[in-house]
Amino acid sequence: MRVFAGSLFFAIVISALVYSCAHNPYAKTNRFYKKQAKQLANNLKPVPNKLLLDSAIMPVYAVATTNFDLRKPNFVIIHHTAQNSCEQTLKTFTLQRTKVSAHYVICKDGTIHHMLNDYLRAWQAGVSKWGNFTDINSSSIGIELDNNGNETFPEAQITSLMKLLDTLKSHYSIPAANFIGHADVAPGRKNDPSHYFPWQALSQRGFGLWYDTTAVVVPEYFNTTQALRIIGYNVKDTLAAIRSFKIHFVPQDTVLIKTLTDDDRKILFDLERRYQ
Repeated sequence: MRVFAGSLFFAIVISALVYSCAHNPYAKTNRFYKKQAKQLANNLKPVPNKLLLDSAIMPVYAVATTNFDLRKPNFVIIHHTAQNSCEQTLKTFTLQRTKVSAHYVICKDGTIHHMLNDYLRAWQAGVSKWGNFTDINSSSIGIELDNNGNETFPEAQITSLMKLLDTLKSHYSIPAANFIGHADVAPGRKNDPSHYFPWQALSQRGFGLWYDTTAVVVPEYFNTTQALRIIGYNVKDTLAAIRSFKIHFVPQDTVLIKTLTDDDRKILFDLERRYQ
């Protein structure tokens, strides 16, 4: 019995050593992350008294408030990677020259890579706008799904996404209406997460809004451009806004015709009421 126990202990020790010595191909970029995060933290530590204004009366001593916390994200932006593998995306997000990142990457098998602290600003939305928000990166969490944009999303991947969204919604009190896609905030520039993405299924779990056109009658005075704007779309380019609207809410229109049918108008009319 002692021989067996000794052998078991030895096996556990060897396994632990092997695990601890396992090569991490991202060890170098992880060190860079820690260094940059530490620099940001150091910028926050000093009592704020560095502002020097010409011709302004400055205090003789610093006064720091006792009431503050970190800014919390209010939106979740969902993307597809438009790349060929999860590993390719991880590589892209760990190269400084790419200037792109996301808080989370979810692989096809459901593996979730948390790449950036939720309170930090990822470079994921680019030039974007939703409602009156013009700096989406500063108020959102970006989630990238391993998908080239021309394929469906595996069940394991969506299951992991749902679990993650549930955690984020609960932790940050994110409103259901604020779970949106990259195409929604960047009409004409982006089309992710594509018409393959199951927005209706997500809405049933409280992530994003959906419509019900039962008994809906669209009035003659209905202004479709105004409705798109109320939902949140940037209507500077109306045709681009319609296309993004269809990617999200009319995924069966794979041709993405930039005109609104009677059925589309019913959907838009119902959504306008829900987003107000």
